[in-house]
Amino acid sequence: MSGEFLEAIEEICRDKGINREILLEAIEAALVSAYKKNYGSAPNVKVGIDRQTGVVKVFAQKKVVKEVKDDLTEIDEAEAKKLRPGIQAGEVVDIEVTPKNFGRIAAQNAKQVVVQRIREAERGLIYEKFVELENEIVTGLVQRVEKRNVFIDLDKTEAFLPPSEQMPGEVYQVNNRIKVYITEVKKTTKGPQITVSRTHPGLVKRLFELEVPEIARGEVLIKNISREAGSRTKIAVYAEDKEIDPVGSCVGHKGTRVQRIVDELKGEKIDIIKWSEDPVEYISSALSPAKVLTVIPSPNEKSAMVIVPDNQLSLAIGKEGQNARLAAKLTGWKIDIKSQSQAHTIQDSQLYSVQGGGDVF
Repeated sequence: MSGEFLEAIEEICRDKGINREILLEAIEAALVSAYKKNYGSAPNVKVGIDRQTGVVKVFAQKKVVKEVKDDLTEIDEAEAKKLRPGIQAGEVVDIEVTPKNFGRIAAQNAKQVVVQRIREAERGLIYEKFVELENEIVTGLVQRVEKRNVFIDLDKTEAFLPPSEQMPGEVYQVNNRIKVYITEVKKTTKGPQITVSRTHPGLVKRLFELEVPEIARGEVLIKNISREAGSRTKIAVYAEDKEIDPVGSCVGHKGTRVQRIVDELKGEKIDIIKWSEDPVEYISSALSPAKVLTVIPSPNEKSAMVIVPDNQLSLAIGKEGQNARLAAKLTGWKIDIKSQSQAHTIQDSQLYSVQGGGDVF
């Protein structure tokens, strides 16, 4: 424990972003515990590290009294004045009691505290870095797979990809490079706990921001996304500038931009549609790739009946209702899809009921 020790402390503090005084105070506290463990448990012990030389000294703190009743915690006023002239009864005086071999114990304990504080500081820096990356996309390497849980190396820390956030059918192989979306960063005693996702709609949004300069510049806006991960995504885009084609910007020349995103998502289909404040136009587009004949909106219920050609009904509804479900989620409207034949049947039924004097339902 010397000037070299202080130099080492200075360098560590600079490299790891640790406050020098906080580190030295922590070492002093550890040395008090070490002294009590090795030399007795006197309650009035203080350890000081000289901030200029690095010399460590142990002091017994004693109260100055007129009449000593406890030698461990009290000192006669006359004796105290020999150590510090002018001291008065009721004050506390520090009396050095540094053991001869305390330097070795001090060095050992100081090392332990420094290592611990470095670990804490690094965890703190990692937490601060990644908490700012919540709702952002990062690239990492698959580190290991344990009971369907995937752990991803993100440079000095690892992220956790739980089964619920994994894309159906996607295989995660060790050392594979992968893009993930950070959903949550928690501070724990073992360091930051980072949870990531491959299914979150935000992953698609960030991928488009990376691939489409017009989105990164704010010229094209992503208005909404609905996603069933691993299968299909619908994304609604809009441009204030009428000279900019928002859908074309996202698709790219010969589909190159969207294809890179599809490749990253292992073949997930992506429908890019133009957002509109007109619900008729928006709902028609949202049901792409199906062709729509008519949209009959009911704004108060925020629902709409959509009529499509007979040969487009299954396409509009989609496999297991997926296309209609994603369109409804994208637009925020309840959508009832009818074929042209079904719509005629409904109209004929209503007309017959009115002419026959019956009730219309």
